Amino acid sequence: MTAEEKAALVVGVKFELPPYEGKYLRGTGGVTYPLGRFGVPSIVMMDGPIGLRLYDYKTTCFPAGILTAASWDRSIAHEIGVALGEESLDMGNDVLLAPGMNILRNPLNGRNFEYFSEDPVLCGLLAAEYINGVQSMGVGTSAKHFAANNQETNRLDNDSRMDTRALREIYTKAFELCLRESSPWTVMASYNYLNGTYTQESRELLTDILRKDFGYKGLVVTDWTGKRNTPKQINAGSDLLMGGSPEQTEDILECIKNGSLKKADLDKAVTRLLELVLKCPANNGNEPSYKPDLEKHAKLCRESAAEGMVLLKNDGVFPAKPARAALYGVYSYDMIAGGNGAAKVDPPYVVSLAEGLENAGIKVDSKLRGLYEAYARFVMQDLKTNHVINVHVGDPQMPELDVEKDLIELSEPDSDMAIITIGRISGEARDRIHNKEFLIQKEEIKLIKDVCEVYHAAGKKVAVVLNICGPVETASWKKYPDAILCAWLPGEEAGNSIADVMTGKVNPSGRLPMTFPINYIDAKGAENFPYNFISDRANESVVHPERRGLPLKDLAYTDYIEGIYVGYRYFCTEGKAVSYPFGYGLSYTSFEYSEPIVSIVGDKLSASVKVTNTGSLAGKEAVGLYIKAPLGSFKDKPSRELKEFGKTRLLQPGESETLNFSVPVRQLASFNSEKSRWETAKGDYTAYFGANSEKSEAEATFTVTSARNYPVSRACEPAVR
Repeated sequence: MTAEEKAALVVGVKFELPPYEGKYLRGTGGVTYPLGRFGVPSIVMMDGPIGLRLYDYKTTCFPAGILTAASWDRSIAHEIGVALGEESLDMGNDVLLAPGMNILRNPLNGRNFEYFSEDPVLCGLLAAEYINGVQSMGVGTSAKHFAANNQETNRLDNDSRMDTRALREIYTKAFELCLRESSPWTVMASYNYLNGTYTQESRELLTDILRKDFGYKGLVVTDWTGKRNTPKQINAGSDLLMGGSPEQTEDILECIKNGSLKKADLDKAVTRLLELVLKCPANNGNEPSYKPDLEKHAKLCRESAAEGMVLLKNDGVFPAKPARAALYGVYSYDMIAGGNGAAKVDPPYVVSLAEGLENAGIKVDSKLRGLYEAYARFVMQDLKTNHVINVHVGDPQMPELDVEKDLIELSEPDSDMAIITIGRISGEARDRIHNKEFLIQKEEIKLIKDVCEVYHAAGKKVAVVLNICGPVETASWKKYPDAILCAWLPGEEAGNSIADVMTGKVNPSGRLPMTFPINYIDAKGAENFPYNFISDRANESVVHPERRGLPLKDLAYTDYIEGIYVGYRYFCTEGKAVSYPFGYGLSYTSFEYSEPIVSIVGDKLSASVKVTNTGSLAGKEAVGLYIKAPLGSFKDKPSRELKEFGKTRLLQPGESETLNFSVPVRQLASFNSEKSRWETAKGDYTAYFGANSEKSEAEATFTVTSARNYPVSRACEPAVR
């Protein structure tokens, strides 16, 4: 190959322009350069994690990643991956730009719904199953965004500042675990700086950690950045520069001539790109049908969504099938299936809660339905026509209708119970605002209080459905309703899935993958986030280039002062109260844990526990294996950390199942930044069994008889300032 051909191969092409205009489906994320004389085809990359984002075709909108994580079920992640691989083949896609694997560091991150968890074990192992599912169909994935892309505000130039221990134990750990159990064809380097260096230009991150320490063999693709320091990107280990520009190709050629880019580094990138192309459907004779099996995947969507819904409260309400229900809240009639941005999907339909209940044989109050549906049509049209919408490829949040108490009193006699839906949507390029989107608004609080007062006075029950993209404040109002169901963003079959849970067709087994704090500011490090920042667009350095370079807190840089104490690690260690803990969730039945056994066998921790259904209904139980480790050479460690998890099959009343866990002893280690190594301490450990991080259902102790150290290639230390 000529130098020009090599340079072209590692830079994405502008497929919206001639000669590529019209050749690819609108909505395609990116394509690579074809090399006709060698028979190298262009390969296609499409968003996104919960369904293909295309503008002219309907595709399945699967449940959001945060809901999949709430299932605590590897098989769910795998099945969704398989379906996405099938739709990718149908639509001519070679690499799915997913899964999103960034840690849910803060409740307000705009893309939390795409991601899995505040815990790297739950995140990494579910991501591995998702990847294995997609790639079983011969379609590639892109594990993203590597690494520490934990806010959308000024994401192109924000510097994530953290200590090495936090980087290794929290923010790259999910990728490490994912690569232990899967082989994604690509890994996507994030936009942001990490301790003073762009991740796309960090050799420590992309070569020393990702390739040498984690053993990654595939291709590294940049997030869709545009021109940066091209030789630094390739020298660092970025193999494919997206979205691509002629200037980058010219830059590579000039840098080869002047010696700032080594020919050997360019050849490595070209080799990895060609190895990727050889595996892709475009190179293997795939003929897209452009007719995905939407009916088949809708069934999976309905079933998987119900598995990840979390019952937060249930005072004698569910399971139930009332003859008549009154639905309040605009999102009862216009449910949010998924979020905005790269994860935005255009499904063939979205089943509302009203439709789902009616499909289940429950009559919905028609007067309320007419009022809310008319309001939703007007408000959405008004927002799109007369207001600036601060979203990237998607719909805005609709304000709640202020319903007078007189109307509630008039509607109450015509129904057996009331259901209120609270909705929240978010997406790429903007984080949520604390006082507008985390807090429950005055209209919503008034609605909850008024409905509860009227219906309780009549001896009737009230339930709240949370159709949300991430945690919201619950502590101030959860005492009012009789039941609360967190339905997340459940995909296109939303209303049917919720009805399945409410009526008992599905016994809820979802568990929270992220802590719900009492107050936003309760989490350590919560103040180190742009929690009330408002901008026309959160890519601040693009909208306001005059601010670039200014040392603006939480814009130019964000200090991760909490270190490793993210989410439950902080709340459990400090004994700080929360509204709902990590792993929390209720069932319609009850379970008993017994016979906990833990031992060290060679380089593995072997653990097991027996789970018995002691209630009257069939159900599933999610189980986490948490470990409390001795300090060893460290000054502090979390009081417990999730190391593995599993879920029982559907257990009938009285039936038992023993869950077995195997954890490498290395995964019990903490990272010693000074010595650049992982250390598993000598001493006595405690194993806790139970999904809820604050409630141990069974315990066992074991001993590591000698310390074990695991060196790494080099620590990624913070820049000196």
